[in-house]
Amino acid sequence: MAGAARGLRGKSVLVTGACGFIGSHLVERLVREGARVTAFIRYTSRGDVGLLRFTPPEVRNEFEIVAGDLRDPDAVRAACARQTIVFHLGALIAIPYSYQHPREVTETNVLGTLNVLEGARAHDVGRVIHTSTSEVYGTAQRVPIDEDHPRAAQSPYAASKTGADQLARAYHRSFGTPVVTLRPFNTYGPRQSDRAVIPTIIAQALASDVVRLGSLTPTRDLTFVLDTVDGFIRCATAAKAVGEEINLGTGEEISIGDLAKKIIAAAGRPVRIVQDKGRVRPPKSEVERLISDHRKARRLLGWRPTVSLEKGLRETIAFVEKNMDLYMPGAYRT
Repeated sequence: MAGAARGLRGKSVLVTGACGFIGSHLVERLVREGARVTAFIRYTSRGDVGLLRFTPPEVRNEFEIVAGDLRDPDAVRAACARQTIVFHLGALIAIPYSYQHPREVTETNVLGTLNVLEGARAHDVGRVIHTSTSEVYGTAQRVPIDEDHPRAAQSPYAASKTGADQLARAYHRSFGTPVVTLRPFNTYGPRQSDRAVIPTIIAQALASDVVRLGSLTPTRDLTFVLDTVDGFIRCATAAKAVGEEINLGTGEEISIGDLAKKIIAAAGRPVRIVQDKGRVRPPKSEVERLISDHRKARRLLGWRPTVSLEKGLRETIAFVEKNMDLYMPGAYRT
């Protein structure tokens, strides 16, 4: 890890999706490692910097913010100028939203990635770390899921990320663009919104006597956000990572129902679990099982998860409890 950190000191680094959950943690880590960070965020008339507002004061003034839209090739190309490394995390990631607005999700995730790759190519960026998702695999056909597992997108979101992954691969093979595709499995932790299952459960468990969920049987491989960020950091300097697709996950799975029970126990309140049909994915769209094979990450990056689920949940519960104004326990957030 120390070697990776030293390799980033003084480097000019662009982070797309910097105002998001993982992006804000990555920006914080990069600043602490001495990188010169540009945070590319979605423009709003309110000047909203998203989750970057949770970065500590000593970090907040140490990075530049550039507002734009990933779908705007000129904005993205300008942001890529003079950058040594681009971490491309920007995307529309909510699966329920992708059922309602598949065109917007596809344009942002596929054309946005195209614009990042073109910007990196135009400005000879030294490395692009492209963010994928375990959703591209669909329900596990074999376990654990390695990087050669078949792709089987089961939602418009997953399809859009599959397309983005293929663009990244094609640019590496066609133009020599130095791309690494990092594929996190279900990252969680402080700052995550209640569009994700863990904050959804936590917020309800803290505020209500009932936790309403969709399907309880699917299993997920849950990785704490600081472990995921460490994977990104290592991807920036690992000599053999370029051109590779790399899973990040713990190699352990837990069902949504068992996860809810674990969170309720940690919250220390008597809470019932109720299945809400309105939260259930379409029948053929639910990914039933995800569990990673992260041996490639160990081999190429020297990466392994370090934060247990119990410790990670405690930290996430503490954040949600302190910031309940961010959450809507009674609503289903798409």
